[in-house]
Amino acid sequence: MMRAGIGWRQPHYRELLERRPALGFLEVHSENFFADGGAALAVLRQGREHYDISLHGVGLALGSAAGLDDWHLERLSQLVERIDPVRVSDHACFARAPLDVPIVHANDLLPLAFTRGALDILVANVQRVQERLRRPILVENLSSYVAWADDDVPEPEFFNALTKATGCQLLLDVNNLVVNALNAGATDPSAAACAWVDGIALGTVGEIHLAGYNDSGEQVIDDHGSRVHDTVWPVYARAIARFGAVPTLIEWDTDVPALDVLLGEAAQAERQIATNP
Repeated sequence: MMRAGIGWRQPHYRELLERRPALGFLEVHSENFFADGGAALAVLRQGREHYDISLHGVGLALGSAAGLDDWHLERLSQLVERIDPVRVSDHACFARAPLDVPIVHANDLLPLAFTRGALDILVANVQRVQERLRRPILVENLSSYVAWADDDVPEPEFFNALTKATGCQLLLDVNNLVVNALNAGATDPSAAACAWVDGIALGTVGEIHLAGYNDSGEQVIDDHGSRVHDTVWPVYARAIARFGAVPTLIEWDTDVPALDVLLGEAAQAERQIATNP
């Protein structure tokens, strides 16, 4: 059984349905399918006839002290009922905040402070989502370019506390670990990322993301616009050696290449999974 999948983006809708390559699953961004009907939802339903679908969101803003957006959660719930995805995930970030009276939503995944207070907010919001969806969700670790002065909980410990308190799982983005290590000036970013992996509790990782990044020489940007870098593959090997044959996504969102390029990256992940069954 294959465990590697790809992000299914609009340029490949028709070709993938015509070719139906062997894949473990397809992952889509939840918010692109919130409408009650239309062509996008029709395509997703076609894909669901042949593949498991993983819904990956970018808008819940799970770490927001202002709470969740009721409309967003309701649309996600309806999509889950329509598609019956194999997994539902979003990010450990915030985006909602009060501005005078109205709540504003930033169009970004803003990093959380790793504090007990931030953890309490994240736990409460994750629990609310799980109660509405009637299933556990997965929460992804973020790539970030700033740190908060009051950070006082190591990031792996923060996620271990989250999964223990809520029963959710971690969506482990290995690329994000390497990006953060590079931006922190780590002399061996792969080793630093592997140490992060070693700090995560066994049995809590439900999916892994692999992607490419852009290194300008001054800052590394998690742009999902290239092949998985050589610095990332050893961390992935460490992750599957520790957590087992976890479903793994090739995530590519900018400068989307030919479908065969994505399938080749997925095949490389599948080969690594096979070495650590």
